[in-house]
Amino acid sequence: MGKKGRPKKVKLEPKRVLFVCTANVCRSPMAERLFAQAVKKSNPSLPCLSYSAGLSAMDGDRASQNSIDACEEVGLDITDHCSASLTRASLQEASVVFCMTESHRALINMYFELPAGFPIFLMREFMEDSKELPDPFGQDIVAYRECRDRMIEAVPTLINWVEKNL
Repeated sequence: MGKKGRPKKVKLEPKRVLFVCTANVCRSPMAERLFAQAVKKSNPSLPCLSYSAGLSAMDGDRASQNSIDACEEVGLDITDHCSASLTRASLQEASVVFCMTESHRALINMYFELPAGFPIFLMREFMEDSKELPDPFGQDIVAYRECRDRMIEAVPTLINWVEKNL
């Protein structure tokens, strides 16, 4: 009990949502920030923290310029992003992992021993149409916008999953 006999407020540990792609410079940095922005708008009381990593990332690279530009167009600043390699520790602190392609999911399962039933989904897992998000790296801004827009379309399904399952 807290002051004056009232129940103490329990601070909930934030749910940790990890987005994974290949190099952590295009898709997963955009996904991480788009998800955080959507949570802030739709359910600001949801204790949720998003972060990202790459299966083949070099630590410390900045987001690609086209990712920066595509996010800027929807009011997001990702210029402070620094890439991070996916590690056992980053997976262990995750409540759920959302990756971009089936090959990402397969590699995570191949390289890391995860507990049975550990939730790893594609970012578009809960969508009716195409589930994978192809890598826009090296393409023009149009490919990045398409990738971003397909992420934006999927984000509400991810928030719904987090709210119901974590």
